[in-house]
Amino acid sequence: MISSLHGTIIELGNRYAVIDVNGVGYKVFVTDDILHTLKTGSETIMLTYLVVREDALDLYGFISKKEKHFFELLIGISGIGPKSALNILSIVSSDSLVSAIRSGSTSHLVKVSGIGRKTAEKIVLELKDKLGGISGEIEEGSAIGMSSDLDAIEALKALGYDADEAREALKKIDKDISDTGAKVKAALKTLG
Repeated sequence: MISSLHGTIIELGNRYAVIDVNGVGYKVFVTDDILHTLKTGSETIMLTYLVVREDALDLYGFISKKEKHFFELLIGISGIGPKSALNILSIVSSDSLVSAIRSGSTSHLVKVSGIGRKTAEKIVLELKDKLGGISGEIEEGSAIGMSSDLDAIEALKALGYDADEAREALKKIDKDISDTGAKVKAALKTLG
């Protein structure tokens, strides 16, 4: 199977990048965060996961092993397909999802991914024991931080900004800001 690609980015689209590897262009579906870091004409190395279906061969790309591993865990749950898993990882970081799962917070999963309560409960139940395979320290307050980030995104959307703009603005603000109102004010300053 295709486990990684090393090549030049020749096209960027809606949640995908086309990577030229020795004259062959591979369309790779990526998260919004990864898409925003890529530039046409630049070299990249991307870890990939190949999904074989009856009518298609789809590649999903990741920058870190941790993201790819979490994607694999998510698609291992019945009812979560590769597109849904990519959508979940596009909306919130894997660290925040791990924290929400460890704390048993289904409300965060329902709010973040737009999935139903039963599917959120299934994700928490099935992944709680499997999280040992995901390395890296998780901040204790990241579930709280994720909640205030989501509230800040909703507030910015109510002010007329789209979700991508809001997410990008929140990435640029000081990480020590925890209050939702303060996050919105700081994000508005970065948005101009």
